[in-house]
Amino acid sequence: MDDFYELDVVTGLIYKVISVDTEIKAITAQLLNGSTSIITGFGDKLPRRGDVILYRDNDWKIMSSDAWPTSNTIGVVRQIMEDGRVLVESNYSIQITINPEIFTITNGSTVEYNAIDGIVTVISDKPIQGRGLLPETEDTSGDYLYKTTTEEYSFEDFGGYPEVVSRTRELIRNQLENRPFLNEMKVRPIRGILLTGPPGTGKTFLAKIIAQESNAKFFLVNGPTIISKWLGETENTLRQIFDAAIKSENGAIIFFDEIDSIAADRSGDTHEASKKLVAQLLTLMDGFAQNDGNVVVIAATNRAETLDPAIRRPGRFDWEIEFGKPTTEDRHQILIKSIARHKTAQNLPVIDVVAHTDGWSAADLVLIIAEAGQIAAGDRRSEIAAEDFAQGFERVASRLKKNLDRER
Repeated sequence: MDDFYELDVVTGLIYKVISVDTEIKAITAQLLNGSTSIITGFGDKLPRRGDVILYRDNDWKIMSSDAWPTSNTIGVVRQIMEDGRVLVESNYSIQITINPEIFTITNGSTVEYNAIDGIVTVISDKPIQGRGLLPETEDTSGDYLYKTTTEEYSFEDFGGYPEVVSRTRELIRNQLENRPFLNEMKVRPIRGILLTGPPGTGKTFLAKIIAQESNAKFFLVNGPTIISKWLGETENTLRQIFDAAIKSENGAIIFFDEIDSIAADRSGDTHEASKKLVAQLLTLMDGFAQNDGNVVVIAATNRAETLDPAIRRPGRFDWEIEFGKPTTEDRHQILIKSIARHKTAQNLPVIDVVAHTDGWSAADLVLIIAEAGQIAAGDRRSEIAAEDFAQGFERVASRLKKNLDRER
């Protein structure tokens, strides 16, 4: 065996022992490529589980553990089973492992483990939140405070949808400015407002106008970006945002853009982590409803049908404001408001464009001005002319037609 190890080491195979059967003198071992083999013929001297061996033709030698590249995982113990196996949660999945060294662990312990060796280290007797390197108490709610831009917008800058704007202004004014009168009448304030409708209709723009117009703190939460792969971090961040909002002296608004990404219907096929996230959001909304904090939650989605029904019941999102496709008058006002923010000629063919943009969204209409500006700049001019506006319309129309043909 020693001659084999010293002279012909390169021709052997490296295995890691998974299990040992002393009765038949055999081992189950894994190769570096992940495949496993049952190897016999060891005689009375057998390697132990977890040993790294170099093997060829019934000859073997124990190697240094460094010869086997091990990828360990960090997870949180969720249950210790009667047979000694351990359920560990990591990256939103539950895995079964073992505790061969009989480490002292309890439910909630944070451990390092791998598929062969089982638990190799106990990192903490408590679950580690987030990235595992940040203290659980670190407050990140300030990262979501919306910072108003130098280019301020008001409700007058929002083109079209007069009923939507009027209703939104009334709700925000009553919930934040006129709250004492509601309290005196013992009328429950509106806690949540859900903005629904197709993409590009101005839901997010309206929310940012609210941030500019109100004196309240405004927390902007983009649904997809708040999702973390780290265990419990998303729930912890949401809790911090709600806590900060409740403590705001002049009231606060929490705006969830694309809320469907964090509050999807909890059906039987939904991942357990998603169900926990929805439950956390429901708990937080119910919690601030019992609190004296002056908080309004606004959310936007173009997939309202996918939301969990519990989110939409009274006491959470009490009011739903729908943005449909802009009407003829809406389209006219959207273009007029957009043009007013730019340097343009006075004779733009707005009425003609309005007549040919039925079914267009607000975002499509605003893009006409952007395209017209590109054309003017290309001619080294600092004012958008009527022909630029017309060509801008043609460019956007052509792009929309191509997209439509592609979908078909």
